[in-house]
Amino acid sequence: MKFDDVLTELETTPDEDLVLASLGGDREAFGQIVERYQRLLCSLAYSAVGNLSESEDIAQEAFLTAWQKMSDLKDPTKLRPWLCGIVRFKASRSRRKDLREPVSGAEDMEGLNEVSDDEPSIPDSTIREEEQSILWHALEQVPSKYREPLVLYYREHQSIEHVAVELDLKEDAVKQRLSRGRKMLKEQAMAFVEGALTRSTPGKMFTLAVLASLPALSPPVKAAGIGAAAAAVGKSAGGMAKTTMLATVLATFSGLISSIMALRMNLDQSRTKRERRRVVMVTVTLVGSFWAFIGLLFGMVGLASARPDSLGSIMVGNQLLIAAFTVSWCWLFFYHIRKQAELRAEERERHPELFADPRFRKGSKVAEYKSRASFLGVPLVHVRFGMQEVGQKPVFGWIAMGDRAVGLLFAWGGLAVGFCAVGAVSFGVFSFGGIAFGLLAAGAIGYGWWAMGAISVGVHAIGSLSATAWETAQGGFFVLSSYVAAGKHAVAPHANDAIAWLTLYNPDMGRNWLIYCIAVVILTLLPISLYAKAVRQRFRDAPQPSQKS
Repeated sequence: MKFDDVLTELETTPDEDLVLASLGGDREAFGQIVERYQRLLCSLAYSAVGNLSESEDIAQEAFLTAWQKMSDLKDPTKLRPWLCGIVRFKASRSRRKDLREPVSGAEDMEGLNEVSDDEPSIPDSTIREEEQSILWHALEQVPSKYREPLVLYYREHQSIEHVAVELDLKEDAVKQRLSRGRKMLKEQAMAFVEGALTRSTPGKMFTLAVLASLPALSPPVKAAGIGAAAAAVGKSAGGMAKTTMLATVLATFSGLISSIMALRMNLDQSRTKRERRRVVMVTVTLVGSFWAFIGLLFGMVGLASARPDSLGSIMVGNQLLIAAFTVSWCWLFFYHIRKQAELRAEERERHPELFADPRFRKGSKVAEYKSRASFLGVPLVHVRFGMQEVGQKPVFGWIAMGDRAVGLLFAWGGLAVGFCAVGAVSFGVFSFGGIAFGLLAAGAIGYGWWAMGAISVGVHAIGSLSATAWETAQGGFFVLSSYVAAGKHAVAPHANDAIAWLTLYNPDMGRNWLIYCIAVVILTLLPISLYAKAVRQRFRDAPQPSQKS
């Protein structure tokens, strides 16, 4: 990384602007200061006291002191050396109190420990007590003049340019001090020191810990802007609640219209009374079971509101209900596809006269379209308009549409698999539909890395009725996460608290959520409307002979 790139990274927003904003009570601006200089202050503190836990305590205390005494900073452009002076003073005072044992200070700041304890326990992201002792034993032999550049170097991703900027030194001077420092370290300890320092660098949780402590302190200057961030978050949360209800209405509308159009289309494809009766029965079963499922969810929401002390048990029931419905509904859907094909084969034998029209013969070209143009041996467009037959393979192309569709670029159908897939059940990188599985999954029920919908499950999830996530979850009612969650009934280590709001806060969430809802409605309704219209045009003039059964 070049020196100019370093300056660009460190000074995206000038220090003086952040200082002035902080003086006005802007916690978000101060959060940027913490993010910008947390590595520097933690590294300087560690270089002085030799204890990772204590060094972060000292750095955090330095930032809190800076917040309270920001008005003492006469020249805002000197923010970095001013912060360094504060942390060095506090580290020096700590050393004088003889707190240099490996685990000393681990319980000095209860608030910080509460945040840290909630982080996942990942062996590669922490350093054990015995490792700290060995690490400091090796570094303690190096004078501070050489130790500070050494610690910063491995905490700043081995960037000499970063160290030079942070310590106001020339790059040549940094190189010389690093060289001398390395020689002073024992050869056998060098590999361990490099890896241990890299793993010990403070991350996002450190920033959140500092910001979580700010509400207990008075800002440097009383101003009308104090609390603006919290007010904005509250406004965003209220907007989110309204838009989640709008999402439910839009999903209901699109689902109802899609069901009606799918029923009409399947009836157009049917040739016998038995086929028509089965189409109606299956449509009522699939759509009815979904609405019964939604009704049960709303019932559980009411139960959670009436019995908040039982929220944990109700949340478990909610998760089991979602899993059971997903499995059973998918099974029922695939079962219907197979049985419908078997029924068509039976009806061909019982009523051959109803299938005499060329459009209804098995393998008819009229009931299928495949473009002549292809790429890499795959047709650009492949569409099937007729009902599925026994032994018939899914349609396959760059763009594929049919009862079962596999599209390398886009797939739409009852079962859709593709890069972008839209269907009753869909699998894709971008997946939309009734039940969607994908990297980005959106629909009535979405499962993905980023999941959105009425019910969503993923690493990051947004759901109008229920959201379940490994990291961040946000929704209108049931919200469950192993990290942060925001919603009416939220369960997480950080549920509807300051850290949750700071992590999830997005002033554009309401607008983005509305755009998403509209996009899903369009992606759901437009393809099915065009497909249903094409089916009707191909089969509407087919004769309908009378039959007894």
